[in-house]
Amino acid sequence: PLDYRETRPTEGGASYSLRQRFQRLTWNVTWTLLASWTPAPLHRWRVFLLRLFGANVHPSAHVYRSAKIWLPQNLTMGPHACLGPKVNCYNMAMITLDDHAIVSQGTHLCAGTHDVDDEHFQLFAKPIAIGAHAWIAAEAFIGPGVALGERCVVGARAVLFKDTAPDGIYAGNPAKLIRQRRRS
Repeated sequence: PLDYRETRPTEGGASYSLRQRFQRLTWNVTWTLLASWTPAPLHRWRVFLLRLFGANVHPSAHVYRSAKIWLPQNLTMGPHACLGPKVNCYNMAMITLDDHAIVSQGTHLCAGTHDVDDEHFQLFAKPIAIGAHAWIAAEAFIGPGVALGERCVVGARAVLFKDTAPDGIYAGNPAKLIRQRRRS
């Protein structure tokens, strides 16, 4: 992001450089024309397009056609990781899904926030890391800078702003630890 003291986005100025805005425009047009209408099984095609735009996505990852990815170069997905239908991957900073991590439908991964104490409302981007075999259930919200432990579960419509422990099950707004997952 640009320095808000100089660009003054609250008065109509830019938040990002012209180059990055052009990259995102090109990406959005490409996704709309070549991916957003494709049949569900064409995950490899959508992964190919993401990789073409700089994403580090394993070929076995699943990205659904209605997922929204803000900037592909800020996305890393391990083997069999999944971004489900209508996921909003607002990856102003890096968002990483480790092996077999699942982000269910309608979830919002938000890697950006503002300094509420700054008169210019400066934007900050903070990475999100989702551990291996973690599951984020439908319509959850994951805030900037959050790291989810391996095998962690975040319940449907939960709102998470803090890191989670491995094997923890979290639910609510704000999300709280309910219990630990049992290993079979």
